[in-house]
Amino acid sequence: MKDRIEKLRSEAEAYLIADQESLEQFRILYLSKKGLIPALFDGFRELPADEKKEIGFLLNSLKQFATDRYNSSKESLSSAEAATTGRDLSMPSVPFGMGSRHPISIVRREIIDIFSRIGFTVSEGPEIEDDNHVFSMLNFAKDHPARDMQDTFYIEKISGEESDPHDVLLRTHTSSVQVRVMESQNPPIRTISPGRVFRNEAVSARAHCIFHQIEGLYVAENVSFADLKQVLLYFARELFGKDVSIRLRPSFFPFTEPSAEMDVSCNLCGGRGCNVCKGTGWLELLGCGMVDPNVLEACGIDSVKYSGYAFGMGIERAAMLKYRVNDLRLYFENDVRFLSQFRTEIV
Repeated sequence: MKDRIEKLRSEAEAYLIADQESLEQFRILYLSKKGLIPALFDGFRELPADEKKEIGFLLNSLKQFATDRYNSSKESLSSAEAATTGRDLSMPSVPFGMGSRHPISIVRREIIDIFSRIGFTVSEGPEIEDDNHVFSMLNFAKDHPARDMQDTFYIEKISGEESDPHDVLLRTHTSSVQVRVMESQNPPIRTISPGRVFRNEAVSARAHCIFHQIEGLYVAENVSFADLKQVLLYFARELFGKDVSIRLRPSFFPFTEPSAEMDVSCNLCGGRGCNVCKGTGWLELLGCGMVDPNVLEACGIDSVKYSGYAFGMGIERAAMLKYRVNDLRLYFENDVRFLSQFRTEIV
């Protein structure tokens, strides 16, 4: 046994390892389960007790030598290959994680899907608009504050005119898309208008100069405020869960009459009151109302025969309520620590 061990060690020392293939042959020949060294260990069990101590030491020494040679040769070959290819093949692979949709995109698609199930189509329009479609046809007065430079980004303003209908600006809401739909289509009209809008506001945890809206419009015969309320209740429960409640508060918008603000019960405190809902148990979500007859007439629709409702919401606000985000700026900073939390969303 002793002679066999010494002979095997000499052969292992002399074995030529020149590439990955010969390295693997070395491993199979000497170290694999059916290799020469494990075969010696099988015969070790049959030795007399007085020989086992010496032979055991020699066997372990042989196995360690073969293992060390295999590992050192493997490292040398990897280094040499890396020098040739410019890559370190001994480095562990980088785990590339799966990407995800942005939370604004997730909520946007979910809202579109909810309204699509009850017959609403999607309409889109230009982000660079004219004063006529953004303000005038929506019943905004000439001196309405929203026309002022403090609220609106004007791209081109004709000098000498305080509010020229041909002024070019960044749209402040996607209601301009609804105007274009009513101009080009005859009732019945049932559409939603998602898109990016711009307002000249200071950036803070609850406001931004760029944000996203989805506005809805339904124009047909005999449309009532009751129809609007039922659609909004359906929407809120589909987005936030069956236990959510809504309430409508009287408000004012130039393009709807009557108008209302819709609140949803706070999903953080269950309506009991917390610092997010300021102790009220309610969170404001959207504005809505019946389309003003002046708007219908401006778009060429008979306001005596047809009526309609409209609503609009900020997608950021809906996403804040859905995901309990307390700072709107997080949506725009592209912080991977924030975005990685939405990897499980398959939408």
